[in-house]
Amino acid sequence: MIYTIKTVVGRENVVADAVASRVSSENLGIKAVVHPEEIKGYVFVEGSIDDLEKIAKDLPHSRGLIKKPVELSQIERFLQPRKVEVELDVGDTVEIIGGPFKGEKGKVTRYDKVKREITLEPIETSVPIPITVSVEFIKVLGKKK
Repeated sequence: MIYTIKTVVGRENVVADAVASRVSSENLGIKAVVHPEEIKGYVFVEGSIDDLEKIAKDLPHSRGLIKKPVELSQIERFLQPRKVEVELDVGDTVEIIGGPFKGEKGKVTRYDKVKREITLEPIETSVPIPITVSVEFIKVLGKKK
């Protein structure tokens, strides 16, 4: 069965990591831990409710365990990889459209197609510090010449 742990928003990955480390150290029957990026404040865990109650009772950044099971069909769409085709080359000018660097413009210095990440050097800063972001958070402004 799949159950939900309510978390402090922004701490979902910390909670998921804590669950995973407890499962390995205490040898519990938890099969999977998932935090879809689109769903804030929740981590989904597949396993027995008894083991999950042991883990969830004193978990940092946890706001409690929802004991009603979640159907896989309800979260399945969040588990599917997204297909975003981006035509990118090193030297292209891009703008970050999401995340903490939203609005920054820069030139692509590296494009990792496997990880689907780019590294860019900001244009409008006095000290250009490389920023690495997912290709899902960028918009191409111009192609290299």
